[in-house]
Amino acid sequence: MVNVLFVCLGNICRSPMADGVFQQMVKDAGLDDKIIVDSAGTSRYHIGEKAHAGTLKILKEHGIDFRGRARQLTTNDLRLFDYVLAMDQSNLSNIQAMTVADDEKASVSLFLQYAYDEGLVSVLEVPDPYYNNRFDAVYDLVHKGSQALLKHIRDEHKL
Repeated sequence: MVNVLFVCLGNICRSPMADGVFQQMVKDAGLDDKIIVDSAGTSRYHIGEKAHAGTLKILKEHGIDFRGRARQLTTNDLRLFDYVLAMDQSNLSNIQAMTVADDEKASVSLFLQYAYDEGLVSVLEVPDPYYNNRFDAVYDLVHKGSQALLKHIRDEHKL
């Protein structure tokens, strides 16, 4: 099993969007028995809440049913997940500050790094749509990032 975790600040906008989009791509590829997907936030702000209405709306428009609830990233996640993918540099720094155990298996990086390396995007950070409501633009980045990530995982793990 390959375990993938998407991380943003509150786990209500960007990371649940990536969670839903990537889960759908995994399912469509027939790999849902080989790849587990989840999301978390580096803060405690929204624990237990549904995803932001803007995230749920854009996912629904693309035929994705997402029912996850916000949770906070834990040090145990760094042992359980193969890929821990931050939406921006600030959250990447917060995740890296948590990495202290020798038994951590997670590859921690920026989510868009794979799409950037493939030439699919020209930025490395997914902007937070919480205040500006640019969920369409975020969806575009998340979709491209998910495509590149799935390609990388398929190549890396021979799936």
